[in-house]
Amino acid sequence: MSEAVIKKARPKHLDLGKIKLPLPGFVSILHRVSGVALFIMLWLLLLLLDRSLGSAESFAQYKDIVANPLVKLILLGLLWAYLHHFCAGIRFLLLDLHKGIDLPTARMTAKAVLAVSLTLTLIIGAKLW
Repeated sequence: MSEAVIKKARPKHLDLGKIKLPLPGFVSILHRVSGVALFIMLWLLLLLLDRSLGSAESFAQYKDIVANPLVKLILLGLLWAYLHHFCAGIRFLLLDLHKGIDLPTARMTAKAVLAVSLTLTLIIGAKLW
């Protein structure tokens, strides 16, 4: 074996601010983030469900909690997380079936996931606010 081994210069650290992530990669990361957010905030959603279905007093507590603008903003974010996770999940299922794996289609479906999830969030959020 030859002693001379060609070594590729590898970066010592990755500057995440300089890395340009393609749109499908961005959608993939948002899919993971939205799933984690939904899992972490599941306790809040279950608490609100419990308060809304318990009794008249607990329903009054539910209305007081949901009337808070900060809670409304959190619920709006969770609505987006759910819708984005759902739309991106459908996209990934189609990718698993080898549908839309060529680069132009993958970019188009990534744009569609962002557009659909944001549009649905605005429409449903406006009705619920």
